[in-house]
Amino acid sequence: MTKKTIALIQGDPAGIGPELLIRLLSDEEVRAAADLVIIGAPEIFARGEAQMGVTIEGVRHAPLEAPIEMGEEEILHLDLRVDGIGDTVVGEVSAAGGRSSIEGLRNAFERKQASEIDGLVFMPFNKGSMHMGGNDFTDELGFAREFFSLTTRASEFNVANGMWNGRVTSHVAMKDVPDLLTVERIDESIELADRTLKTAGYSRPRIVVAAYNPHAGDGGLMGDEEIRVIRPAVEKAQKRQINCVGPLPADTLWLKVRDGEYDAVVTMYHDQGQIAIKLLGFDRGVSVLAGLPLPVTTPAHGTAFDIAGQAKANPVPTKNAFTMCVNMANNRAATEGVVATDCEGA
Repeated sequence: MTKKTIALIQGDPAGIGPELLIRLLSDEEVRAAADLVIIGAPEIFARGEAQMGVTIEGVRHAPLEAPIEMGEEEILHLDLRVDGIGDTVVGEVSAAGGRSSIEGLRNAFERKQASEIDGLVFMPFNKGSMHMGGNDFTDELGFAREFFSLTTRASEFNVANGMWNGRVTSHVAMKDVPDLLTVERIDESIELADRTLKTAGYSRPRIVVAAYNPHAGDGGLMGDEEIRVIRPAVEKAQKRQINCVGPLPADTLWLKVRDGEYDAVVTMYHDQGQIAIKLLGFDRGVSVLAGLPLPVTTPAHGTAFDIAGQAKANPVPTKNAFTMCVNMANNRAATEGVVATDCEGA
């Protein structure tokens, strides 16, 4: 199989991203699995090497606009120039750090449009820094949707120990959630879960859809979202032969997922799934930006300013994110999303 080209973005320079990138590049399995292109500031790459006490061999630096041309056993570093990036303080948000994240994403997406990369892994971003740096959206997914002019569903999935969580609403206030729960939106979320897991290697994903109210509403006694919008959306997806059930009470369905009865949960709001999946596998978790024209993954944790620069960060989620991205890139290229073997990836 031809090696895929995977872009790596260094993440917020004040967080654990620089050291995680160096840890990843120090792994021989990673270097053997794909052609690697780093997009970031050379000063921050050097910062990561200093934090880890490691020098990465075989790195060739090139201007940000240079074409991606890979030499044998070579890592290409596209040098992103951001005013003030070298002065960013470890553990503090900064406009320069945010701009580096935004421009790194922009360049990677441009590379995808030019068919130069097959997937993207980014080290943790800081949303506060990105806002200071000019990002007009609540998160990187909003930036991606705008960049690619998407009109179809896109959402963040979290994956840990083979358990997947997609959600109908994400980074919105709880007071806004009820108005966003529609048959169309829930149906699109189920379809996206099915499509994304197939790209990750599941031949027929087993999806369970969470209820919104306690005890799944108890027949309408504690809310009627299950009756009005969730069950009709599940039935709509089932008619298209999507392997899904629900709505099931959210407080118990995760036990079934943990025990292997289902592969993925579609939850109605952010913390309904995030609390469970992070409790069950935070030290291994991966976030997947689903619905984009390329596989995009990142470790599911944040920038961890409290331990940044101390070489303490857990490298496992980053390695899992990389492995997931490569698997999805290979599956997408080989089958456009449907393969015969299940693959957990994280």
